[in-house]
Amino acid sequence: MVCPPSSKPCVLVVEDDDCARLEVSAALEDFGFEVEGVPTGFQGLLRATNGTFDAVVLDRMLPDIDGLSILSTLRNIGKQTPVLILSALDAVDERVRGLRAGGDDYVVKPFDALELNARLNALLRRRSLNGNDPALLCVDDLTLDPTTGDVRRAGQAIDLKPREYKLLEFMMRHVGQVVTRTMLLEAVWNYHFNANTNVIDMHISNLRRKISLNGQTSAMITTVRNAGYIIHACA
Repeated sequence: MVCPPSSKPCVLVVEDDDCARLEVSAALEDFGFEVEGVPTGFQGLLRATNGTFDAVVLDRMLPDIDGLSILSTLRNIGKQTPVLILSALDAVDERVRGLRAGGDDYVVKPFDALELNARLNALLRRRSLNGNDPALLCVDDLTLDPTTGDVRRAGQAIDLKPREYKLLEFMMRHVGQVVTRTMLLEAVWNYHFNANTNVIDMHISNLRRKISLNGQTSAMITTVRNAGYIIHACA
């Protein structure tokens, strides 16, 4: 099946299990998506590279090409289509690997169709907020351009240290999602610090101060007790 021209969002589903692919496709179609499903990693990579999709639902474990290899290839060639990873691997380290490879979200099998729909719509809203330039990251009036390293709040340039920049970029790529300390240690520090140290808290505090407006500590970054941090638009 190939997605026809339509005003509906079009999703590519890459899943080798026929029953699972049909289940995902049927669920998304019920929620108003146009869906194209392919059974192999090679076909998925080919379609994701040459096709025009609003999002990709990508199985983590494929028999021919590993899902993370497909994802890394897409990001390396500049394809920024939102990718939601579906996987039976539920360990934190596996979720971190998926996000580090360029995934925008990670859903563990078995999944709930309502949650899958909600997460896909969240990815599409985030892409819409980023405007026509998929490389530009935006949260409210805070912008980060990964191609130039330029960070601005309400048009004013913000000077960040390298770790602060990497921390902010990672959080902005996962806007509206709780990012754990483990995820941040892996993405920003490569586990060079123990998760129980206060190095993350220190950098978060500095980041809040630097992206603040009028000397007020930024409410964009919220601490989620016993979980991690979340960046979101100010109320």
